[in-house]
This record gives sequence, structure tokens and C-alpha cells, in this order.
Amino acid sequence: MLAGAHHPGDTLGRITHDLPILAGYRILPVFPEVTDPSGETIITFVKNIQPLKAADLTLWKNFVDVLEHPTHKINIAFVGKYVDLTESYKSLTEALVHAGVYTHSKVKIHYIDSEEIENKGCASLKGMNAILVPGGFGRRGTEGKIAAIRFARENKVPYLGICLGMQLAVIEFARNVVGMVDAHSTEFEKDSPFPVIGLITEWQDASGKVEKRDENSDIGGSMRLGGQLCKLNEASLAREIYGKAEITERHRHRFEVNNTLLGELESKGLVVSGRAPGTDLCEMVELPKAIHPWFIGCQFHPEFTSSPRNGHPLFSAFVRAAIETKAGE
Repeated sequence: MLAGAHHPGDTLGRITHDLPILAGYRILPVFPEVTDPSGETIITFVKNIQPLKAADLTLWKNFVDVLEHPTHKINIAFVGKYVDLTESYKSLTEALVHAGVYTHSKVKIHYIDSEEIENKGCASLKGMNAILVPGGFGRRGTEGKIAAIRFARENKVPYLGICLGMQLAVIEFARNVVGMVDAHSTEFEKDSPFPVIGLITEWQDASGKVEKRDENSDIGGSMRLGGQLCKLNEASLAREIYGKAEITERHRHRFEVNNTLLGELESKGLVVSGRAPGTDLCEMVELPKAIHPWFIGCQFHPEFTSSPRNGHPLFSAFVRAAIETKAGE
């Protein structure tokens, strides 16, 4: 910003040479200049500048109005292991706020420690209108998340699993529906008899470059990162939500659903509603509406592309499902 010095008929900006530095670059005068007795440079701008057109704040005013006067109020259980530092999930919580605005809803997020569920059971989930399990790393708290997913599936509570939240939904289904006792991810149990989640060692990125990794690779450098194409099953809930056959969503993960065991899970009712073209990697799973009203897991991070202006269709659909669940109670 320029320090202003105003005189009749003129709009003047005063800059001292040691003041303005923006993004590491010193701002230099680019207009004809004169110097006052103090040695400061005075830049004279165009005389009698016309006032700027007023900004159209309609979208912003509507956004604030919905925040302050929601039509619905819902409770969403947010089951994670970093809940003592909720800023860890900032992108997700903001995406839920955006979805609340687009559904005229006040979304109350209940942060629940997954280790607490491991120790005390799922009593804290009762009365929730929806359950979300986010991404994360490491084994700690995973069994509590799996218990929360089972609670959502068996009690017909709308469920959204993101990244690890999708992988754990696959593990829960394998264990408790298919009968794959001790099914797990090789991230947590290398010798699992049913490794339904595993480390893919080679794939092509969007440019066609072959990427490789193994269990000894640098964790950050071996992730599947950035925007990736996903093709949606025509008859799926995911296709209905997005309203199109192909989507691009951002990824940040190393482990994938194991395609060699996926067919058996599909035969028992799990729907693979999104796959990556070329690699055929599982990107989205869901349960049929005949089994569950709203149950979706996605390998990607839709929260990264949510915004106050546009929201995100997956989060908006999730919140609508929570509204419908509350209305039916």
C-alpha cells in the first residue's frame, strides 16, 4: 500500500525509498517524480481519478446470510487421531462449512479420537447424523476408525471415507462382510493373510512418466500426488453426485486397494464406482442404496478443490444425506 498525501485536485502517493518491498522486490518509482525538502520521493498520479465501480458482493452476502441463518442443523462425527490439533484437518473442516452453505445447513463437527473408540466403544457415535473418517498415516488409532466405519455401515449412518478412510472401509468390509479374518493393509500388517490394501510399485503419472516405489522409498517422494483422472461407473451414486463420467481429483498417498482381492469383495456387494484409467486402480467405493442410504469412500482428497464460491459436490451430497437422515429420525 502507498502512504497517501492528498491535495486539492490531485491524488498523491508518497513513498520513501526504504519502505515498499513486495515479495522480495523493492518497488521503484515509475512515474515522473519531484522531491520535497525531506528528500522523500513524491509520485504524482493522474488528476481527478474517477471513483471505481462498486464491487458486487452478492455472493459474499448470500454466503454470510446462510452462515448466520441456516435452515438445517446437523451433527457430523469426525473420527480421527489428530483431533487434539484440529488445524490438521483444516481443509476438510472448511469443505464441510462450504457444503453447509450450499445446503443451507449449520454443520456441527464433533471431533472424536479414534483411540477413544478403541478403548470405550462407539457410544460417542450415537445420535450423529453422519460419520467422516479422514486420511492419516501410521497404525495408531486405525482399529477405532474401523469400528466407527462398521458402526456407520450397520446402523445406516451416512459415511464418507477419505484416503485412509476409504482404505479402512475396504478393510472393514473384507473382515466383517466377506469373512477375510485379519484382513489389513500392508502399511500396518506386512504379513496379513488378506492384504486388501498394498503398496503399488509402479504406475504412470498423468504425463505418461513411469513412477516407481518400494517399502524403502522416501515416504514423501514416493506418493501418488496431484490431479489424477478417474472414470466413474455409470450406475453409481458417485456418477449421480458428480453428474459426469470423468473427474480429476488430487491425490496424496502411497498405498492402494489390492486389485487381486478386489473381485471377491465386489462379489459380496462392494461397488467400485471409480477407477483410474490405464492402471485400473480403485479410486472410489460405495455400497448399493438397497444396502445403505449413503456410503462412499474415495482415495483422493476432494477437500483440496472445495471453495466458498463453488463448494464441492461430494461434500454437499454428504451433508444432504445427513439432513435426510436427521429428518427420518
